Amino acid sequence: MRRQEKAVTDIQQIEQMIRRATICRLGLSDNGKPYIVPLCFGYENRIVYFHAAQAGRKLDILRNNPQVCVEFEADCELVRKEHTACCDWGMKYRSVIGFGLAEIVEDPQEKDHALQIIMRQYADSEKPFTFSPTSFERTAVIRVHIDELTGKIGGYPRE
Repeated sequence: MRRQEKAVTDIQQIEQMIRRATICRLGLSDNGKPYIVPLCFGYENRIVYFHAAQAGRKLDILRNNPQVCVEFEADCELVRKEHTACCDWGMKYRSVIGFGLAEIVEDPQEKDHALQIIMRQYADSEKPFTFSPTSFERTAVIRVHIDELTGKIGGYPRE
């Protein structure tokens, strides 16, 4: 990372930033062509889970190339300056980038566990969620094992 003063290396702080995020962008490579999609997600123990339809471009790409990049951001805020000089405005943010391998979850128990984790990312409850058999069946779950995580903070004091 070029700006080392913005780097975050503590895994607990990185995971705290992930928990604050509401969207994860999944970066894929479709025969050398980049494809990025924003998704709802769940995170646990260096694994990111996504839900998707049972068919579609994401799954087609993942079957051909499971190497992915994920990006999370939280607390983004535009910093405006009084004057309008070029490049004087900025951004406050917390972001995390990770790399890993994706696979489609086939085991129903793991799929339920993954969907629970996704729901907990957005809900204020630890109680279990229930899914109708129809929605459970038509939902695919993608699991990404994260090999590498890096964090970056800009415009906020160091924690």
